[in-house]
Amino acid sequence: MNGIAIKKVETSRDLRRFIRFAWRVYVGDPNWVPPLIVDMKDRLNRKTHPFFEHGEADYFLALRNGKPAGRIAAVIDRHHNECHDEKTAFFGLFESLDDPEVARSLLDTAAAWGLERGMDTLRGPANLSMNVECGFLLEGFDKRPAVMMPYNPRYYHALLEASGFVKAKDLYAFHMKRSRERQARAEEILSRLRASDKFTFRSPKRADLPSEARRIAEVYNEGWRNNWGFVPWTEAEMDHLVRNLARLADLDLVLFAEDQGRTAGFAFALPDYNQVLARMNGRLLPFGILKFMTGRRSITGVRALVFGVKPEYMHTGLAYLLYDEFEKAIIRKGYEWCELSWQLEDNHAINRFAASIGAALYKKYRIYEKRIASGGA
Repeated sequence: MNGIAIKKVETSRDLRRFIRFAWRVYVGDPNWVPPLIVDMKDRLNRKTHPFFEHGEADYFLALRNGKPAGRIAAVIDRHHNECHDEKTAFFGLFESLDDPEVARSLLDTAAAWGLERGMDTLRGPANLSMNVECGFLLEGFDKRPAVMMPYNPRYYHALLEASGFVKAKDLYAFHMKRSRERQARAEEILSRLRASDKFTFRSPKRADLPSEARRIAEVYNEGWRNNWGFVPWTEAEMDHLVRNLARLADLDLVLFAEDQGRTAGFAFALPDYNQVLARMNGRLLPFGILKFMTGRRSITGVRALVFGVKPEYMHTGLAYLLYDEFEKAIIRKGYEWCELSWQLEDNHAINRFAASIGAALYKKYRIYEKRIASGGA
């Protein structure tokens, strides 16, 4: 195409250009939160990041007349394909100027990459796994994203559709404020459950975080295994997550629900560190650490990254009791709001649960896909 070249990221200079390109896309956008560059380098490191024990990826830059105009990662997650009996490649970390030719060149590159490896579908965005940021923001552009949630220009949807991609699934984010009132059904269930001593609740022990993380992975891998897009956490990935979050997580906002000592469910929230990261411009040095340490005291809300119970407890009312304890912990820490995200659009049970505890749907995200094998769209 006229003036467009696709360059595979191969050198440290290429990687720096790949990461920094996002700053060009979002210049002047007050709702964009620059990622920490050090975290991006860690995520993309194929030698050290545990995702690459079961996945592979290559990164590409689109150059128009020699200057970066877009970027994309082409990804295969073998665990995903094994779980769902698919031959799906993913694209992720997509950024582009409002240029249909650039976007098509990038997406065609990722499709060809997947096809060469025997895949028949290209789906995304997923950065790099469905267990981290995924989807393009579809509704809710008036508010800054919560921590570890995506953000993008509105025109990305037109770019994907012009390249032949169609909706695969929408994801929901719910928002609730401390001042909201419970619906009657939730209160009735809670009043009944509070009278029982069947379940106990506790926060994890910092000195025992590795084994506590195994309990989290156990509940997640059992409770979410039938969900669309589910990918199990490996021990190595959970260990990596714990190491990264140990300095950030408030363990008072992580709750285990136990039935006679057996883990039955858990809830995990992070303070909305995007309120601080928005002022750091992607850098920890020279003054980023100081901004982070002083700014974290002014954070007003949290994001509930994971909330759920094991399958055998799904119809016992435990979810209501767990959320009641979880909400008390959030209020004790002085936070004013909580985002529950993300949820599948057709997970009607969890979406009804969110509504029953007073949460309001306030953002939507879309994942796209396209058949790339012969005979596909």
